[in-house]
Amino acid sequence: MTALKTLIFTMIVPGTVTVLIPYLLLSSDVQQWFPVKFGVVRFFGPVPMLVGILIYLWCAWDFTFTGRGTPAPIDPPKELVVKGLYRYVRNPMYVGVLLILLGEALLFESVVVLLYALLLLSASHLFVVFYEEPTLARMFGASYERYRQSVRRWLPRVLMKKKE
Repeated sequence: MTALKTLIFTMIVPGTVTVLIPYLLLSSDVQQWFPVKFGVVRFFGPVPMLVGILIYLWCAWDFTFTGRGTPAPIDPPKELVVKGLYRYVRNPMYVGVLLILLGEALLFESVVVLLYALLLLSASHLFVVFYEEPTLARMFGASYERYRQSVRRWLPRVLMKKKE
């Protein structure tokens, strides 16, 4: 049942964010305001798109089967998920969605989709800081605080060996 709820959420929310809204932006007149050609770079667009899709699916899997919940805020995981990509950043699912949008912006040579991705990044950051993190702190207490201290929000720590 949880897997079905995750699938439905994925089709509705990330599907809208990464498919429907970019489609509407690309087919609207606003796209014509930014006539930019990315040249050969556009052909690299599918790479971040594929990486982003794989990141999202991996994270949704971990939420469903490790956390025993869904990515939906109304049905969050019952267990704190700190495995998989969550060992490296606290919000890899958002990173995956943003990579999909970056790839779409490149592939379709769209400054509008790129601006939309930046707007979404800003909105996601505010949502994480003002809703998700306080909620997770209440739900998981000290274990979330330890996790928060050891794993960065958006970018992974660079692992470097100390010189002895």
